[in-house]
Amino acid sequence: MIDKRFFPRQVVEATGNRWDLVMLPMVLALLSLLALAGSHMATPFQMGEVLHISLDPWVLPYYLLRTTLRMFLALGASVVFACAFAALAAKYRAAEKVLVPLLDILQSIPILGFLSITVTGFIALFPGSLLGVECAAIFAIFTSQAWNMAFSLYQSMRTVPAELKEAARIFHLSGWQRFWRLELPFAMPGLLWNMMMSMSGGWFFVVASEAISVANQDIKLPGVGSYIAMAIAARDLQAIGYAILAMLIGILLYDQLFFRPLLAWADKFRFEESGNENAPTSWLLTWLRRTELIQRVGEWPARWLAASFRYTKLNYDGTSIRARAKPVNPLWERGFDAILAALVLFAVWRLVSFIHAEVGWQEVAHVFKLGFYTLARVLILIAIASLIWVPIGVWIGLNPRIAGRVQALAQFLAAFPSNLVFPVAVVLIVNWKLNPNIWLSPLIILGTQWYLLFNVVAGASTIPSELRYAAKNLGLKGWLLWRRYLLPAIFPSFVTGAITASGGSWNASIVAEYVSWGDTTLQADGLGSYIQNMTAIGDFPRIALGIGVMCIFVMVLNHWVWRRMYRLAEQRMHF
Repeated sequence: MIDKRFFPRQVVEATGNRWDLVMLPMVLALLSLLALAGSHMATPFQMGEVLHISLDPWVLPYYLLRTTLRMFLALGASVVFACAFAALAAKYRAAEKVLVPLLDILQSIPILGFLSITVTGFIALFPGSLLGVECAAIFAIFTSQAWNMAFSLYQSMRTVPAELKEAARIFHLSGWQRFWRLELPFAMPGLLWNMMMSMSGGWFFVVASEAISVANQDIKLPGVGSYIAMAIAARDLQAIGYAILAMLIGILLYDQLFFRPLLAWADKFRFEESGNENAPTSWLLTWLRRTELIQRVGEWPARWLAASFRYTKLNYDGTSIRARAKPVNPLWERGFDAILAALVLFAVWRLVSFIHAEVGWQEVAHVFKLGFYTLARVLILIAIASLIWVPIGVWIGLNPRIAGRVQALAQFLAAFPSNLVFPVAVVLIVNWKLNPNIWLSPLIILGTQWYLLFNVVAGASTIPSELRYAAKNLGLKGWLLWRRYLLPAIFPSFVTGAITASGGSWNASIVAEYVSWGDTTLQADGLGSYIQNMTAIGDFPRIALGIGVMCIFVMVLNHWVWRRMYRLAEQRMHF
């Protein structure tokens, strides 16, 4: 007998059907596995204790479970961060002046830089428990996922169609209501594709996030990343093959059980008047929609959350004229700009003092010259990647059936750790006596080119069917088709992909311009190899100089190139 006091009336009345009998064991099994992995994250641990990592392939399913749980926890934190960042940056001009450059800096800082700063604090926060190290690993994965999601949501909120904004103004929706009822639903398709890219980005850095060095100690958390690190150290190619197979299985599973149902569900947020004839489908979503008990249980938290928003204590109903945004006093804006300018001048003064005392101006000039070498590589490679992946991304995005078939493959290619390709590059360059300054460059874009593909696919998949029919009826072909229809339709998404690919490429240059395999080391002239060399010898002032110059290049490039393209997308190049 079910006690009705603890369940909503709809859940008590649901008796279930045969689809509930199929889905209920799957849901319970998934919850049990998550509970098992979660309980092992908080086991007792003391600094100096060695966590054994086995290369036995039979432990890979457990390692895959631990790694996937970390990545989904980081993904949840990334979604919350992206919503907060985009809402503040898109709605408040003063916040935009600080947050957008800050995000430019954060995405250019190497993941190892975040780890070196935060891991000690997380361990101190949870003394005597493995949870501190787990939090450090999750935070490291978060830094590889959050930035592109934040840029995607920010771009979508800035390019909401004018007619939808006008409708929100007519109904006097408050800022909170506009976000939940207009801006987030409009951004949902692009956000989901960037969530997939973020998961792949987490795999790309999983070795660095799970094999942590702190206080002259190496801590390897149970996971696929630590397994790969051990296999590389042992030069065990068979174990590396097992790890790649486990990654492929994991990506296929969460693609079918999580991302594909979400994409099919989010198709209802497409901005068009007619229905989508080629809407994405998901067998799991179809099964869930046929259940009764599970569907009603799933609806209860959503209804509770909606009710809590509905009954928020306000002195107006949320749709009255009092909910209109109030104009900002110009004096407050000028005061804020003055404070911001003072902080910038103070930072410049401290930077000049540091350079004069620690490294010298000749070294600064040398580092800036190396930065221009890396800048040339990044711009050339992004241009080449755009010529390759933009047409392919448009083709995939305009054909949902093809997108469903290649979705898992694209995630796997984006997740493939680039350090597994470095030995092949070293052997080929040495045997063919090639120039490292040229032939190490493609390694920079190896992992970041997928930001372009995923964002272009997201942009093409949200093109309204009316525009597709209009272009077909008008007989648009060739360059005219791209100039008048396809490029304006995908341009905002392309800019988001380009800006995140650019930041990721600068980050990747640290490992791509300085490559080792065994006793052979290849080095290209550039800012990335400079930071890697200074890190190897422990020259902290020059490490700080290299990272600082990299941040300057990223911010200048974003301001003078990508930010202007953002404004072009907001004003002209979008539908």
